[in-house]
Amino acid sequence: MSKLYFRYGAMNCGKSTALLQVAHNYEERGMKVILIKPRTDTKGGNFIVSRLGVIREVDMLLEAGEDIYGNVKQLLQKEGKIDCILADEVQFFKRNQIDQLFAIAVKMDIPVICYGLRTDFQMNGFEGSERLLLIAHSLEELKTICTCGKKALLNGRKINNEFVFQGEQIAIDKENNIEYQSLCPKCYFMYKEAYEAKMKNNEEVK
Repeated sequence: MSKLYFRYGAMNCGKSTALLQVAHNYEERGMKVILIKPRTDTKGGNFIVSRLGVIREVDMLLEAGEDIYGNVKQLLQKEGKIDCILADEVQFFKRNQIDQLFAIAVKMDIPVICYGLRTDFQMNGFEGSERLLLIAHSLEELKTICTCGKKALLNGRKINNEFVFQGEQIAIDKENNIEYQSLCPKCYFMYKEAYEAKMKNNEEVK
């Protein structure tokens, strides 16, 4: 029986780069790999884009709630064999889609390796990630560091180069002047307290 893997980490830890390297490793050995990602991730459109400049088109760009299991079953009938499925930005998948990836690994005997964030910029979980943390056979943290040099666990959101701690959960990196920075917990709370003090001061001025 194959397994469902969840490889997670803070922003800029090299998730997409790692995914593309795994794809290369499989294909170098003549094996068939399928790349998928949710349409919610508009960065790169139907391409997976790594920060090192490596890009690759996905085989499936999936809508929220789309039947991944059914799609893979049809593709399997067409291709004859699939050796691995690699999924990027899995935090944006719905709970039932993660269940489908689990079923693909178990019932179709195809390894499924997922890459994504564990938490958002407010330290809340994403639907897809929360489900993976519960049912994935294997969990692996991809590590990176904060600008202070400590291990980064959290994600800070910036708008116009200033940290913010309010807003919608989903806002894509490099769109609408939004960017993300991986932070250690100490720096995260430092920036959050400065933001809250600024908001309080603005309210008092009003």
